[in-house]
Amino acid sequence: MSEDDESRRPFDALQDIAVESWRFVRLVNKILSQLDAGERGRYQNQIRFFLRKLESNLESAGLKIVNLEGIQFDPGMAATALNIEDFSDGDDLVVDQMIEPVIMGPEGLLHSGTVVLRKVK
Repeated sequence: MSEDDESRRPFDALQDIAVESWRFVRLVNKILSQLDAGERGRYQNQIRFFLRKLESNLESAGLKIVNLEGIQFDPGMAATALNIEDFSDGDDLVVDQMIEPVIMGPEGLLHSGTVVLRKVK
């Protein structure tokens, strides 16, 4: 194993933690949406705190999670659209849901995202 491979391991692990944390937060938010407003607020504050800490620590390592939800779809995006075959050429499409986030690093793209699209009405 080369020295470059050794130095990439912690960076790859951090990238993996970023993706899994993003997925976990999405799951928790889905569960929280089923709670009454009083209870939900307290837990949402904890999730927001966790996300701020995650983003801050990722930023210190030169990483950034990119959310594409609500952005007009472009085939050159750093994301794979799971349902692209459901649409015709020329359809005006927007990213409806992120399944996996895009992770950017100091030298560019580290992890391509996965998205679900919808047609703009």
